[in-house]
Amino acid sequence: MTLEQLRIFLAVAEMLHFTRAAEALYITQPAVSAAIQSLETEYGVRLFHRIGRHIEITDAGKLLQGEAQKIIDHVQLTERGLKELNNLQRGELKIGASLTVGNYWLPEKISQFKQLYPGIFINCQLGNAEEICDGTAVGMYDLGLVTGEIKASLRQSLEQDEVGSDRLHIVVGKSHPWFQYNEIYLDELFRTSWVMRESGSGAQQMFEQALQSWGIEPSRLNVVLNLNTSEMVKAVVESGVGASALPESMVKKELQLGTLRAVQIINPQKQSKTELEIIQPIWKLKHRQRFHTRVMMAFEDMLMQDNVQVA
Repeated sequence: MTLEQLRIFLAVAEMLHFTRAAEALYITQPAVSAAIQSLETEYGVRLFHRIGRHIEITDAGKLLQGEAQKIIDHVQLTERGLKELNNLQRGELKIGASLTVGNYWLPEKISQFKQLYPGIFINCQLGNAEEICDGTAVGMYDLGLVTGEIKASLRQSLEQDEVGSDRLHIVVGKSHPWFQYNEIYLDELFRTSWVMRESGSGAQQMFEQALQSWGIEPSRLNVVLNLNTSEMVKAVVESGVGASALPESMVKKELQLGTLRAVQIINPQKQSKTELEIIQPIWKLKHRQRFHTRVMMAFEDMLMQDNVQVA
């Protein structure tokens, strides 16, 4: 069993088509067929059912697919490690970031890292916090950067460290009645419509946790829209629809221009007026057991040093 045979097998297993697999690998279709036949003959199993002009993967094929992918992944990590034995002059870093973190907090960090290590290629993908946590757990990303809580089922496999923070503001547009006020009382939260992020969002998780800590059940709020990006939420609120809780980093310009107003929440039940704040930590996530490259560790060190300086 060779690495080349495994790569060919994985291509066929993914596409379920010999010719398309050959085209993707830039080899001939007979070479693909020969590699699969060699594996099947060597181990006395069928990896694919041939049904007319179609193929289906067998149970033996499914077993090999899972194990072969692990082998190829490990080989790629080893290759990356060897390439990095050059004082970080080249290499690759795969980052997954939640939307607000990736759009507003992370670009400065990436720019700072590229100035230190210009030869490093950075592959960054964005998603909601839940997607980034799941992706980091299965090895899609070397590092994940998110806000919000980590699912209990992932805490055993993911190590998390705080590398920054952001404040959530309750914001409204110019046509909203609250725009004329600097502060509102807690019970007034029930007297407006709300625009929210979807449940997988870190910012949404933090807002719901804050509401519960203030004695408010989130389901009691009048939610009129659920949107899957904070940019959409910001645009809708800015146009005059309801209120929302959005990170300070993404509404800073709108607050300066006066197209949004941040209102302070006051708890009247305290003896003196008490402002209620929502501070969301930014978490760096990595898998506890997966291989940690030198590039990855260099980026971590930079994030942790920046966080110490800010603190």
